[in-house]
Amino acid sequence: MPIIGQVPKRAKTGVAITFDHFELEGVKFPYDDPLVITPIRGNSPVKRVLVDNGASVDILLYNTFIRMGYNDSQLTPTDMPIYGFPGVKSPIKGIIKLYLTMGQEPRQATRMLNFVVVKARVTYNAIMGRTGIHAFRQSPHPTIP
Repeated sequence: MPIIGQVPKRAKTGVAITFDHFELEGVKFPYDDPLVITPIRGNSPVKRVLVDNGASVDILLYNTFIRMGYNDSQLTPTDMPIYGFPGVKSPIKGIIKLYLTMGQEPRQATRMLNFVVVKARVTYNAIMGRTGIHAFRQSPHPTIP
């Protein structure tokens, strides 16, 4: 797909994000654990959010949706099917738009994401798929020792 016009330029912070040997404490190589983050939704952190670049949508688990104080009337209905939890079709309750904040000041970004609310048994509260990863212009890469 061709790009028409100039590519928008992004401001550079001039500060590289680096890690030293202290971050490797307790990590066993080869490292293949899932990437789990705690972003902020509103003023509350949402723990156990799996970053999954294999997922095509951002998913919020229904029990988490309810614990966040939302109700079914705030969902946009959809008939889109979703597969992947134990390999079967999972029922979608609806879609909700939520602001999600990543990082800490001064390197903080907030984006509006469309979460597919799914009733399923999963260890995580939410799954950030490719749409959320791309919204924050991120790319998770494995750690190389």
